[in-house]
Amino acid sequence: MEMEAKRQEEQHKKRSKISALLEVLSVSTKLGLSSFGGPIAHLGYFHNEYIRRRKWMDERSYADLVALCQFLPGPASSQVGIGIGLIRAGIWGGIVAWIGFTLPSVIALVAFAFLLKGFDIGNAGWIHGLKIVAVAIVSQAILGMGQKLTPDRNRITIAVIVAGLSLLWQTAYSQLLLILVAGVVGVWFYRSVKVEQAPQLPIAVSRSFAISCLLIYVALLLALPLLREWGQSEGIALFDSFYRSGSLVFGGGHVVLPLLEREVVPTGWVSKADFLAGYGATQAVPGPLFTFAGYLGAMAGGISGAAIAVIAIFLPAFLLVAGTLPFWNSLRNSPKIQGALTGVNAAVVGLLLAALYDPLWITAIVQPADFALAALLFILLVFWKLPPWVVVLAGAAGGMLL
Repeated sequence: MEMEAKRQEEQHKKRSKISALLEVLSVSTKLGLSSFGGPIAHLGYFHNEYIRRRKWMDERSYADLVALCQFLPGPASSQVGIGIGLIRAGIWGGIVAWIGFTLPSVIALVAFAFLLKGFDIGNAGWIHGLKIVAVAIVSQAILGMGQKLTPDRNRITIAVIVAGLSLLWQTAYSQLLLILVAGVVGVWFYRSVKVEQAPQLPIAVSRSFAISCLLIYVALLLALPLLREWGQSEGIALFDSFYRSGSLVFGGGHVVLPLLEREVVPTGWVSKADFLAGYGATQAVPGPLFTFAGYLGAMAGGISGAAIAVIAIFLPAFLLVAGTLPFWNSLRNSPKIQGALTGVNAAVVGLLLAALYDPLWITAIVQPADFALAALLFILLVFWKLPPWVVVLAGAAGGMLL
């Protein structure tokens, strides 16, 4: 009797875990199909679905999780989804939450990549329109991020210096070094700013597992460039480029643009024209902007290239969320950590400002009519507040008319 009762209890727990995983997958897939508008909008969708409707977390815990994911490099909205999945259903919950939120847009962008390759439409007018859309979208992102992340002269100065240096000094590690220096400057300028003490975030991940995730994150970051050099494998080279981009981009979303451009265009995997066309198309699909990697991977290596690129660019996000959750309660109350984050965020604005000029502006704005269309699209986004997918369609139509 006792053995039978124990067996039934284990079966009940197993069914409960499977049920929780299926629930996480169902809700995250719904969000992946409907979450338009970029990272900030995604957080609003998450709050409505996970917190208000299903009450999987309390308001303060959700705010703390969002703060952690804004602090980490990587796609902030995807990391919040992964974190909610981890807290709700363990490690597998984090994985299925990522799959549900990411897969719909990956499929759409991979299909778009094959459309471009199959029909040789790289010089079509609507493709040029998508490049102009990218100028308007990034301009909007700079305006919003600049108001929030560079509200004083010190941070504006950091942003402008980083923008100039990133354009003048273009190497594989220049952006990382600029971000690190900005973090040090941030500690110096803002080390005395008081940090409001936050309540504890309930964490279900063990510290030993978290440390393992952080060690894997660092090991891959160091080992992949060596394996790429020794192995001469296209797959390893792709994985290294996208893993490094996912590991080093602060601010998420649009900020990954300059990192990816320097990884895939000089290598010849993707032309600059196809890169910008894909970036414009990414604005028209729901889900995280990092799924742009699926398009780039498909252009470089077909289905297998898309799978490698998507896994590689999102893997750091999973490792960092799982690796830092147990330690966040103490880290986020440190003035030095907050000061470093302040400097890094200002540098992020600078990197995005540089990307607006190169590759976006110098490639897309080649005649006065291009500037006029970009200005119109910017107004539709910022002042008329039209959804990005509507602006993408308008830009494609405008490109056909130019």
